Amino acid sequence: MSNQYVSLRNIKFILNEVFNIEELNQYDYYQDYDAEAIKMTLDAAKQLADIELFPFRMEMDKQKPKLKDGVVTAHPQLKKIIKALGDGGWISAHAPYDLGGQQMPLSLQNASLYMFYAANVCAAYAFLTEGAANLILSFGNQELKDYYIPKMFSGEWQGTMALTEPQAGSSLSDITTTAYPQPDGSYKIKGQKIYISGGEHDAVDNIIHLTLARIEGAPAGTKGISLFVVPKYRQGEGEMVFNDVTCAGLFGKMGQKGYVAAQLMFGESDDCRGWLVGEENRGLANMFQLMNEARIATGTMAAGIASASYYASLKYAHERPQGRHLSDKDVTKPQVLIIEHADVKRMLLFQKAISEGSLALLIQCSHYADIVVAAEGEEKENAHLLLELLTPIAKTYPSEMGIQSTNAGIQCLGGAGYCDDFPLEQLARDIRINAIYEGTTGIQGMDLLGRKVMLKGGKALQLLLAEVQATMAAANSETLQPYSEELAKSVQVLGGITQYLIGLAKTERPEVFLTDATLYLEFFGIVVIGWQWLKMGVVAEKALENAKGDDVNFYQGKLAALKFYFAYEIPKLRGLKTRLMNNDRLTLDMNADYIN
Repeated sequence: MSNQYVSLRNIKFILNEVFNIEELNQYDYYQDYDAEAIKMTLDAAKQLADIELFPFRMEMDKQKPKLKDGVVTAHPQLKKIIKALGDGGWISAHAPYDLGGQQMPLSLQNASLYMFYAANVCAAYAFLTEGAANLILSFGNQELKDYYIPKMFSGEWQGTMALTEPQAGSSLSDITTTAYPQPDGSYKIKGQKIYISGGEHDAVDNIIHLTLARIEGAPAGTKGISLFVVPKYRQGEGEMVFNDVTCAGLFGKMGQKGYVAAQLMFGESDDCRGWLVGEENRGLANMFQLMNEARIATGTMAAGIASASYYASLKYAHERPQGRHLSDKDVTKPQVLIIEHADVKRMLLFQKAISEGSLALLIQCSHYADIVVAAEGEEKENAHLLLELLTPIAKTYPSEMGIQSTNAGIQCLGGAGYCDDFPLEQLARDIRINAIYEGTTGIQGMDLLGRKVMLKGGKALQLLLAEVQATMAAANSETLQPYSEELAKSVQVLGGITQYLIGLAKTERPEVFLTDATLYLEFFGIVVIGWQWLKMGVVAEKALENAKGDDVNFYQGKLAALKFYFAYEIPKLRGLKTRLMNNDRLTLDMNADYIN
């Protein structure tokens, strides 16, 4: 087996066979994406990942960026990666043609990102730039768009999102970075930001920070937050001048060591300028566009890393002989490959179920996003509601379960998995941060239960249940019917838990019904991924009727993973139900002094 980190065959199965991505060309925005264009795009993405990203993954982890005399020196390959992604049009891929984009479906772009992240997480530099540029496109004035967008889309300039401060992590209402209005319409910016991904490095000519700050005299809390463009270098009289944005340090991260996280100081010499993006005091609302995009991207990165882990452990399992079947004690016989052992097959199936199920959910969300962009009226509104509802799950499930999946990969390798001669050690470190990026799992749980399930009076949830019901109706064969029925029971339990918790919300303070929101998110995620596996199972079973050669094993592998998921993952819902339906307030009311 080759040094595989992702399955292009599986990506094409999900895009073409499960989601029929070619049908998006019925919309004017995506009219140029026929089957041949989709194939060429995926093949080009895989080729770029093979050449520019994957060969440098371990090297960029070991040779992390260094800060010296205020300059952050990155691995030389980073400049080549960003240039390749910029020159290839990947940063601007979804943008309109008149902005130099390709009007690429997000389903297709995110499938390509999945490959890039599986190959090397340092691809994230470029796509953080895309998200920052999209904020300027959505809310900036024409002058900002004309000045910043071309160089950001080309990869010449890096973009970041600068939110977090030492005293204000998830609680953004407590930020203190301040903007002081100037006569020329700019603002002087003073403050600091921490954990800024891509915040300082030498692989680009300029870094553009999309920064949250409070205009002097603005209201307290989130209502007084505005959004600014704060570049490292600003336009002076005929030349670029330093904008008083300095790097005070780099954080020594557990993983993703090639992807810098910086502490930034704004205006230490009283000469940092920023320009307002959108309306005053609307910064947090505007920033949520990027945060939601970043949450899907975080899930995509996690799914990509989980894929790389799966294929690394699968490769090892096909090469490593160890022991014999328990029923055969004859030591004169050759050892068997570890993939012959039931427990190793269990761990590999677990990884397959998690990584491929996660990708299916991410493409599902991307499909809804494509409809939001291209459709009108009720179709657009419904897709928006479904995307809003599923975003916390698309961010969290691949991140949390990807950690478990990668840990299973290490276990497959045994002692080798713990050593840095093999890729699992790095991948386990790399994936751990994804459950924290863009809002921790706890925040995603509160977002789902506290806001998303009640959107439009519960309409989003009803739309989702209708889609799940359609899949269950299609799974009516003798093989799939038992799984359809099992999913129907799980959906019914989810509905009962949801009604119970909403009832608490009506009679109790918010802390009560949100106490175990994280567990509710976990329950919801297991059900949603079960839906995706049933959907893939319907397609795979139909395709098997005419399958030949390698396709037979491919589709049988899909059905095997489906059976595994329902046998090993769905039963976890029983324990979660017991906890979620219990109102003993154990953690809420426990005296903090008792935790010692």
